[in-house]
Amino acid sequence: MNKGKVLIITHSEDNNVVDTVIQQIEHLGGSCVRFDVDRYPVESRLSSSFINGQWQGLLETPQTTSSLDDITAVWYRRSYHIGKGLETLLEKEYLSSTLGELRRTLFGMLEGLKCFQIEKYSVYRRLDSKEEQLRIAKDCGLEVPATCITNSPAQLKAFLENTGKPVIAKMQSAFAIYRDGQEHVVFTNEVTTAHLDQLNELRYCPMVFQEKLEKALELRVTIVGREIFCFSIDSKQLVDWRKEGAALADAWQAYTLPSNISLALLTFMDTYGLNYGAIDLILTPEGKCYFLEVNAAGEYFWLDKQCNNAISRHLAAVLLNQAERRE
Repeated sequence: MNKGKVLIITHSEDNNVVDTVIQQIEHLGGSCVRFDVDRYPVESRLSSSFINGQWQGLLETPQTTSSLDDITAVWYRRSYHIGKGLETLLEKEYLSSTLGELRRTLFGMLEGLKCFQIEKYSVYRRLDSKEEQLRIAKDCGLEVPATCITNSPAQLKAFLENTGKPVIAKMQSAFAIYRDGQEHVVFTNEVTTAHLDQLNELRYCPMVFQEKLEKALELRVTIVGREIFCFSIDSKQLVDWRKEGAALADAWQAYTLPSNISLALLTFMDTYGLNYGAIDLILTPEGKCYFLEVNAAGEYFWLDKQCNNAISRHLAAVLLNQAERRE
């Protein structure tokens, strides 16, 4: 007996956690429909219909045709490169509007599904607000760093003066700049004197500025349902550990959070109704835990290896309603 049918939204070049979760779902008696959105619409077809008062959904891929009427859960993992290949098939003036229609169709279909989702697309969009994240974290009893999000050089100068400490700068979203065919990922960096000489350029693009916290450890907390998986890394000499992510993959160690921090994080997840979150914390030498942000589609593959795929197993169980979850 099928114990659930899970629709997984991802892309063809995603890493192996997707295959791991699929294996775990099948091991628990469920089944999966994988939708690689970079193959949509060149290789795949997506249809929604209302006939005789009933909704019908259909996904056609080169491998199979799947009904979406009986989907019991969705795992929105990634939606990278939707419409890939259209740039070679459509005239340039039609490309932008076509991509917009593809996104609207995909996300509209997902939003309309009457089933459990990790997470709804509208929830991801709500989490784009770093301001709300920090406010809710504070309301839940977590420490948050002094922060200024601005495109005003004058306000940044005032923030630097009021903070009286080193400050880091980062973007609100993760992205890369492509120059001469090379990918340049935008990481977190400390604000230096050289940056201050370029303050006028800030007016063209807002950035996030935060006090630079002294680190004892950096923590990555992955919460699935109500289960907490916490790992630590000694990154005192690094402003952004992601720059050395691959080299540091084996340096992460399991870490037990204080009970008050665990409770605060679960309350934070309850407030948003999140069933998955990758949370970044900084533990200071004084023993304070500072909340930086949550990513509802944050990566976890290197931590999954450290705990024998326990994160993927629990994610599969939550998707199949075989472990506690927030409805």
